Amino acid sequence: MERRAARLAAVQALYQWEQSGATSGAIVQEFTEHRIGKNVDGIDLPDADVKLFGNLVRGTIATVEELDSMVAGVLTEDWSVERLESILRAVLRCGAYEIAHRSDIPPKVAISEYLAVADAFLGDKETALANGVLDRLAHLLRPSEMEHGRGKSGAAPR
Repeated sequence: MERRAARLAAVQALYQWEQSGATSGAIVQEFTEHRIGKNVDGIDLPDADVKLFGNLVRGTIATVEELDSMVAGVLTEDWSVERLESILRAVLRCGAYEIAHRSDIPPKVAISEYLAVADAFLGDKETALANGVLDRLAHLLRPSEMEHGRGKSGAAPR
């Protein structure tokens, strides 16, 4: 659960980064000191794998142009990354980062985890879009790990 909490916090941090323009270091510090595992506005936030959280936030921000290009490459022609809701963009960027840059994490696990995060923030339509985009990216970037049929996400290869 600490790894899922790290992914959830990373998506929230990426949303904050996009809204505020703060540095990745400042955002990671704020979350680790004041949010992760703390009581915020009467809500107990879960403990998270802070190492994974920091890697996801710093890595995603450092490679955001590459990630946006990858996501744009699998979206349909009538959609652009800029047109997506901010929180959906954060989910896709973070998921794309894990698939592209974290070979220690199976792509099917990353897809499943980010669908759970998307489901916490978004409706069925946006979660389905996230599933399709991340599944297509995983098939393009790590085909040998995806060739055995349907992943944990339940998505069929496209």
